[in-house]
Amino acid sequence: MALPEHPAVVSSDDSGRPGRDTGAAGARRSRLFTRFALLVGFGPGLAVMLADTDAGSVVTAAQSGARWGYRLLALEVVLIPVLYVVQELTVRLGIWTRQGHGALIREHFGPRWALLSGGTLFVASLGALVTELAGLAGAGELAGIPDWATLLATTATFGALCAGAAYRRVELAAIAVGLLELVFVPAAVLSHPEAGALWHAASSPLVASRPYFKLVAANVGAVIMPWMVFYQQQAVVDKGILPERIGTARADTAIGAVATQVVMVAILVATAATIGRTAGGRPLDTIGEIAGALQPFLGRATARLLFGLGMLGAAAVATVVVTVGGAWGLSEVLGWRHSLNESPRLAWKFRTLCVSALGVAALAVLLAPNLVELSVDVQVINAALLPVVLGFLLAVERRALPPAARLHGARNWATSVLVVAIAALGLTGVVLTLA
Repeated sequence: MALPEHPAVVSSDDSGRPGRDTGAAGARRSRLFTRFALLVGFGPGLAVMLADTDAGSVVTAAQSGARWGYRLLALEVVLIPVLYVVQELTVRLGIWTRQGHGALIREHFGPRWALLSGGTLFVASLGALVTELAGLAGAGELAGIPDWATLLATTATFGALCAGAAYRRVELAAIAVGLLELVFVPAAVLSHPEAGALWHAASSPLVASRPYFKLVAANVGAVIMPWMVFYQQQAVVDKGILPERIGTARADTAIGAVATQVVMVAILVATAATIGRTAGGRPLDTIGEIAGALQPFLGRATARLLFGLGMLGAAAVATVVVTVGGAWGLSEVLGWRHSLNESPRLAWKFRTLCVSALGVAALAVLLAPNLVELSVDVQVINAALLPVVLGFLLAVERRALPPAARLHGARNWATSVLVVAIAALGLTGVVLTLA
């Protein structure tokens, strides 16, 4: 698909004729333009990566540290390059094709495969939304707010955002609340992990146990989720990032990939150094129980503040991204207008789908018996879906991209091996869990 040409930016003299900037003023304008151009490519990657550490991921990392200490720490680190490689492909596809992931599957593989992909994505997104809203309700409980009040405020706020906001506002809102996740880092520091124990357990990661393999699958599913692929590709399109800014978009994705896994590591370390050291295997059924288990080590006020704010940031940014990403994917395969930059009147089906998903998930939260178990189960489902999601991603890359933009040589082989390996690892964990 041919991309629209953008005329070069030039200055003009008082007569309105093109001229040339000279002197200090011209140099300042040139520097400001360069900085602005760099910022143009940032946003989609950081937003989707902050959403990657969602409520379910927080619970999964906390459960991993509480039950198995530092044994799953190495897995969290290994997943950084895998996460980057997968999401970088969505950047390429969005920049060069100017289409979302669902639209490309429909175009190159037909409507049936597209509907299977988009429908599966939307169901997975609904499951994720339930865990996000449950996470927000749990954070509200730590502050003494009833579940119904938190859910009402959440669905009203995010429903209004999805119903009428343009892409820029959605992105800024997601990143702003998502940065609250960084409070998990000081929580890990305050837990005083022992370097020797950390290294010993992290260097011996294998345990022949079904619950252990379930958490392996859950951690893989918690890092690479179907809605991330759909969200970042369409976000790149809506943001209008052009091929000359692909380097900036890649940096945005790389920084986000490191940041999200730093948060996961911090959560795992904080719980492994505290709950895992003194009460390994202790069941944690609610957000309040996780925060409560940290209180003897961090203090009541500190544990509630850090875990509550972290969960608020994680669940809030993911609520935005999951809602929009799931609705984008299904709308693309159904052929609906779906850009956030279009007026609500033109894209009313897409926006109605966003608001409806929020409402259904909020009602389901009131019926969720066990947030921790539900969150881990959702991540395991994500892991089971990885072969389909990543298989389509590689197949679309081969068909949709122009030859110059495709993966070549060693990078092509390395990407394929990483994608196949992580899909196989996630699926193996699922099989061993069910065996």
